[in-house]
Amino acid sequence: MPEGHVLHRIARDHTKWFVGQKMQVSSPQGRFQKESKRLSGEKLARVEAFGKHLIYHWRGGQILHVHLGLYGKFHHYKNPPPEPQGAVRVRMIGSRRSYDLKGPNTCQLLSDADFKRLTSRLGPDPLRDDAEPELAWKKISRSRVAIGSLLLNQSVVAGLGNIYRAEILYSLGVHPERPGNQISREEFDQIWELSVRLMQIGVKANRIITTDRRPAGKPASRLSAAERLMIYKHPVCPRCRADIQSWNLGNRTIYACPACQT
Repeated sequence: MPEGHVLHRIARDHTKWFVGQKMQVSSPQGRFQKESKRLSGEKLARVEAFGKHLIYHWRGGQILHVHLGLYGKFHHYKNPPPEPQGAVRVRMIGSRRSYDLKGPNTCQLLSDADFKRLTSRLGPDPLRDDAEPELAWKKISRSRVAIGSLLLNQSVVAGLGNIYRAEILYSLGVHPERPGNQISREEFDQIWELSVRLMQIGVKANRIITTDRRPAGKPASRLSAAERLMIYKHPVCPRCRADIQSWNLGNRTIYACPACQT
C-alpha cells in the first residue's frame, strides 16, 4: 500500500494538471457510472490528501474520495488518452492531460458529513500545514501499545506506513516494541520532525529516501531500495554491523537493530 508521500505527490500533480478545468469523467468499467455522470462537466476546485486518502473537491459541491489500498493505481496520459485497457474504474480527461484509475480500494462520492467523519477519524498528517502533532502525542503518551504499532495506526498519525516507521525508529534509536507511554516528549518531537522531513523528501523525489549515504553522482530516480533505505529489508545494521532482526508487529514486518535501538 502506498505511504502518504505518494498521495500527496498525486494531489500536487493533479492540482497542477487539472484544477480549474471542467473535467470529462467516465467509468469504462461501469462500477462508477452513475457517480461519473454527476461529476462530468463540473469544474474541479481543489485536490488534497489526508494521510493515505485523496479528496477531490468540485465547484458544484461534489466530493470524491479515493483510497488506493493495495492494488489501486493511477495511469497518466497526455491527451488524447489511449483506449481504456483493463478494468478502469474512473477516467478523467482535462484540457491537456488525463488519467485512468484502476483497482482502488475506495472510490466514492461523499456528503459534507461523510467528509467530516472521514477526516475526523484520521490522526495528524505530517505533510499537512494544518496538522496538530499534539493530538498524536496525547494518544501515544497514554498508550501501552508498542510505538511500532502506534505509528501504523492511521488514527494516531496519518500517512506513515511500514517503511517509514522502520526507518524513523532506527534513525532515532527507538526500539519498535517500546510502549507508547514510555516514549518521552523529546523523542516524540524527534519522531514527528523526522516524519515531516523524510516525507517531504519523499514527495519531492517521488520515492522514500532516508539515507544521506548515496553513491556519488547517482540521481535519486536511479537509486535502488538498498541505496535509499537504512534498515528496511537490510541484513545487517549499517552502523554496528549487527544482524538486523525482523518480526511481525502491527500485522506488518518490522526491522530493527538489537544493539542500536533500545
